[in-house]
Amino acid sequence: MIKAGHTPASARPSAEKGASTSMQDIHGYHAHIYFNAQTLDQARALCEAATGKFAVQMGRVHQKLVGPHPDWSCQLAFGHEQLADVTLWLALNRDGLVVFLHPLTGDELRDHTDHAIWMGAVRPLDLSALTG
Repeated sequence: MIKAGHTPASARPSAEKGASTSMQDIHGYHAHIYFNAQTLDQARALCEAATGKFAVQMGRVHQKLVGPHPDWSCQLAFGHEQLADVTLWLALNRDGLVVFLHPLTGDELRDHTDHAIWMGAVRPLDLSALTG
């Protein structure tokens, strides 16, 4: 199930109420694949398969918490032209892994809250690590 992440405006003090973002403000996308010790190999295989199928950049496979992420994760970075294909492929191939996808607009806080898409369980992020 794909769910849009949402944090009420009252919980986002640095985000301007009513501020809008246009498609031209998006400079790329990140998909974070969440995993644990039991699903490490599965997550690594998914990320490696994505790099083989699409022109995406695979980040480190972090076996520790990084940034706002509540679980171990691996990041895939890609552009506009790959968004639809990568998103649909991840939805069909994540096999129970949680995927957190967001655009890169320069507003980290809104990108990780209002602009985010979740596949699987919505996980709590540590928003204190982000800037608006």
